[in-house]
Amino acid sequence: MTTHDYDAIVVGAGFAGMYMLKRLREAGLRVRVLEAGTDVGGTWYWNRYPGARCDVPSMEYSYSFDDDLQQEWEWSEVMAAQPEILDYARHVAKRFDLRQDIQFETMVESAVYGDEGWTITTDGGETFGCRFCIMATGCLSVSNTPDLEGLDSFAGQLVHTGRWPKDGVDFAGKRVAVVGTGSSGVQAIPVIAETAEHLTVFQRTPVYTFPANNRPLREDVQSAYKEHYGEVRERQRNSVAGFSGFNPLRPQPSKDRAERPKRPPRPEILDTTTDERRAMWEERGFKTFDTYRDIYRDLDANELAAELYREHIAVVITDADTAETLMPRGYPIGCKRQVLDTDYYETFNLPSVDVVSLQDHPLETISPAGVRTSAGEIEVDVLVLATGFDAMTGALEQIDIRGRDGRSLRDKWASGPRAYLGLQMEGFPNLFTITGPGSPSVLSNVIVSIEHHVEWIDDLLAHMRESGHTTIEPTADAEAAWGRHVNEVAAGTMYTASTCSSWYLGSNIPGKTRQFMPYVGGVGRYRAACDEVVANGYEGFVLS
Repeated sequence: MTTHDYDAIVVGAGFAGMYMLKRLREAGLRVRVLEAGTDVGGTWYWNRYPGARCDVPSMEYSYSFDDDLQQEWEWSEVMAAQPEILDYARHVAKRFDLRQDIQFETMVESAVYGDEGWTITTDGGETFGCRFCIMATGCLSVSNTPDLEGLDSFAGQLVHTGRWPKDGVDFAGKRVAVVGTGSSGVQAIPVIAETAEHLTVFQRTPVYTFPANNRPLREDVQSAYKEHYGEVRERQRNSVAGFSGFNPLRPQPSKDRAERPKRPPRPEILDTTTDERRAMWEERGFKTFDTYRDIYRDLDANELAAELYREHIAVVITDADTAETLMPRGYPIGCKRQVLDTDYYETFNLPSVDVVSLQDHPLETISPAGVRTSAGEIEVDVLVLATGFDAMTGALEQIDIRGRDGRSLRDKWASGPRAYLGLQMEGFPNLFTITGPGSPSVLSNVIVSIEHHVEWIDDLLAHMRESGHTTIEPTADAEAAWGRHVNEVAAGTMYTASTCSSWYLGSNIPGKTRQFMPYVGGVGRYRAACDEVVANGYEGFVLS
């Protein structure tokens, strides 16, 4: 068995892994990236399903670390589709000559800590020794394939949105079924319906969606962003969700807060009448949800907003029974990831598209010919699983990670994931998780969070070299305290409402401990907390 020695091994060649490689290489470290796919891009390499698109404006879903890169790349749409984002990732890899240090088609099976550091073992039998192991495995990278009775017996073509075939899928003239109406399903369904002979959507939980309003990116808008990129990036880093709020079509507010006009307090929806709420919807549409300040902090207020949403569906959908099936009930707006759609509801007005409620007609089995529910069997040629991911922890727990004294990360996280700042775990020295549980990650423009973590880790390693330290890990007390803080900040939000089930809580994975995993306090607040830790001599960490 051949062992390769490096200063650092990075697992994953998505946006996190590529930037981590660039920073460590520039610092003079010997670094190798191990990637399971055949190309860079991470999420945007694997998720090639029709309709796959970013839900963050393209001009802000991009690296900020190199001004020339910012100025030279041209985006074609306000929110880029998967092929364009993958092209961008490939451009970055080529521009900074990253591929020479990336080993593709390499699945990491284990990472074990010992006296000499970490030993990484791959599916090909190779081993890599390193002092620092950095997991850039992504928050949404392990597809969730539900344990459906008879799935292996299906005789047609079976695909998952999270592992879409490189050559695509031809739906023309075929009977297609889509199982799942989360973000991937909502994006894929309208596009699949364009060519399929017939499409049946099997829905477990109706979803709240908001219009994406995507369109070609105007040249003057792109130019304005590039002119003001310095300000845009600073705003992103100090925002709640990694968005700048920059609008190139309007005069920008004064940087001096004292000079800005004071906004009147937003009204509360609980203080309105039915007619007033409907009038607000007629005037502002989906912006109504941002008009009232109590919608996302009071369940009764939220339900009033949800009723407006259901009334909207009844207007868009021509068939009353179909509209009723698609109306979300029993959980609040904002408890799940916000889903953006393009013609999602309009698609169900097509005569070739049906929806089956799995709440009303439970799925019994997948047969060789199709899908059988309590209402009968529907024959299909292509079965699409749009069933999401084992979020945030799935990729890490898929690897056999063992820290000091052989301690298993899976065992440590058996009652829920714990990580100090989302970056490190007690008992696992020199192991880092980029956008790990306990960080803003999936509640933010993730590239903003990725850049912050990569730069924080790089600065830390530089500090260790300068101070003569060789290992770092958090204390158990610091890890526990951060976990309590994450829970306290999330308490009282729609994310943790008793009626909410979401992948933020791990509710989509059978047997997974229900725990709210990301940090909801905001990108700026999180960054300030990390800065404070550093200013206090890496408080909560033990360096030796």
